[in-house]
Amino acid sequence: MKKINWKIPLYKVSNDSSEIKAISKVIKRGMDWAIGPEIEEFENKLAKYIGTKYCISFNSGTSAGHAALLSYNLKKNDQVLVPSFSFIATANWPLMANCETKFVDIEEQNYGMDPKKIENSISKKTKIIMPIHYAGLPCKINEIKKIAKQNKIVLIEDAAESIGSKINKQNIGTFGELGIFSFAGNKILTSGEGGAIVTNSKEKFDKLKLIRSHGRKSVDNYFSSIQTPKYVELGYNWRMSSITAAICLSQLDKIEKLINSRRQNAKYYQKKLKKFKEIKIHEEPIGYKHVYQLYSIQLPSKKIRDGLSKFLAKKGIMSKVFFAPIHLTDHFSSYKIKQKKMTNTEKISERILSLPMYPDLRKDEIDEIVDTISEFFEQK
Repeated sequence: MKKINWKIPLYKVSNDSSEIKAISKVIKRGMDWAIGPEIEEFENKLAKYIGTKYCISFNSGTSAGHAALLSYNLKKNDQVLVPSFSFIATANWPLMANCETKFVDIEEQNYGMDPKKIENSISKKTKIIMPIHYAGLPCKINEIKKIAKQNKIVLIEDAAESIGSKINKQNIGTFGELGIFSFAGNKILTSGEGGAIVTNSKEKFDKLKLIRSHGRKSVDNYFSSIQTPKYVELGYNWRMSSITAAICLSQLDKIEKLINSRRQNAKYYQKKLKKFKEIKIHEEPIGYKHVYQLYSIQLPSKKIRDGLSKFLAKKGIMSKVFFAPIHLTDHFSSYKIKQKKMTNTEKISERILSLPMYPDLRKDEIDEIVDTISEFFEQK
């Protein structure tokens, strides 16, 4: 398929000379491109920012999620509850850990797993509940945490889209035993690829470090030590590179500026879009902080949603559906997973549309997007 040169893309990475300087410093020193000092510095700074004792970096959010589930030594018939309204990695992680994925429907306010439906989905096989915080808005994590605690089930947060989001000043990623973040190209903090897990558990921190790096138990830099490594269990090569960590550090230093720019853009969008009775905005509830990794709206029907997306594309404006239901993909249909009805998931997935959102998005570009939406509705 021919690549489209979008006039207004869905996202752009905000960057300046700090990223270039950070990368150049690593390259010029001619060593420690792996296991360099930037990695531990980034992990320490991210843990402090989120408010946890520990942080373990990975080469992707997917590797981080895979490692998170492996750290629990799950068995074949164990179940992990996840939403179907997410990126497919969320649902793949239990399969990667050789256990069962079980889907739970979402609620219509925050688009997160519905606490009431979680309660009805728990069985003796349920070992982990893993909600996501959609688009940068926290799910109803306090209610979910209460359910997990009452049933003695582990709570893990898939916070891939929501670094910096909060409920009553408590950072997302600190409500569960583990919090998983992604630094993929379209995320709030990005290094192109990358991920991390935050936790207050020293036991999980140590276990995850073994999983991340070949099951190697060592305090030395493998590439600059003459000591014979000690390998104690099965592990993988999921380390973040020093160059990636350097970019992450640069992005982390200005993360509040990046978030504030997104929130200002969202505020301007909402001011301009409120005139459309056909559009439902993803509202920020009182006490919640939305960081707008995505700016998603709902349309009245799939037909109107698809029509608007095509109309925007003709004008050079990108939009995208985040997300189509995972349980309806060819991949997951083949597993024949038993689940309750995904009524809200399927309804919202048919109506959701993400519009361009990034820190450097200009007001005149938002004006153009809104004017194009007006043109679409006027022709109907």
